[in-house]
Amino acid sequence: MITMLLGVNIDHVATLRQARGSAYPSPLEAALAAEDAGADYITLHLREDRRHIQDRDVVAMREALRTRMNLEAAVTPEMIGFARRVRPHDVCLVPERRAELTTEGGLDVAGALKRVGHACRDLGAVGIRVSLFIDADRKQIDAALRAGAPVVELHTGGYAEARGSSRQRKELDRIRAAAEYAAGKGLHVNAGHGLNYGNVGPVAAISQIRELNIGHAIVARAVFVGMAQAVREMKTLLSTAR
Repeated sequence: MITMLLGVNIDHVATLRQARGSAYPSPLEAALAAEDAGADYITLHLREDRRHIQDRDVVAMREALRTRMNLEAAVTPEMIGFARRVRPHDVCLVPERRAELTTEGGLDVAGALKRVGHACRDLGAVGIRVSLFIDADRKQIDAALRAGAPVVELHTGGYAEARGSSRQRKELDRIRAAAEYAAGKGLHVNAGHGLNYGNVGPVAAISQIRELNIGHAIVARAVFVGMAQAVREMKTLLSTAR
């Protein structure tokens, strides 16, 4: 079975820094600590309103990271241009609304196929692997293929937020079916959003999913045990599930 990779999202280290406008805590320091503890790559989201990660964070991390950088960004000329200049290893295109607390729902690739396709081509032309953050829906998976993206990241928020075992099983079955369908079409399948130490196991057990992106839960756990221990605990859960 393919080894599950963990992408540690360090956005909320920057959230804490920005709350006081201070120079600390350092997202870069957190990212390097996560790498040392076994993170397979680092994820960060440069939002249009710069609410947490700043341009300088992305530039500094691109130079210093020893693994891979996965930059989450909206499908806008500004963000595509920035990514082409910085050239992270991966760019995950996500929907973005200014008022939301966190990303709500997947990117509507089917409804914006031309724009997303252009972004995939522009990023791919400079050697960036493109991922599309989508709902676990066949229509969106098919649209991702037409857009030319080699990777999809399935939105797991519905599963993470489900109340009651019946509803949670239904959401998990939807993710599993989407992962099987996408992998069968030749796509590299990732997943993420809302996953934590209590619910990650069943998603990590889906053999077609190659990578999980987890941030808030790891940063929150790190408050009590430190970043290294928080990452190691999550890595253990992923390996146990497989």
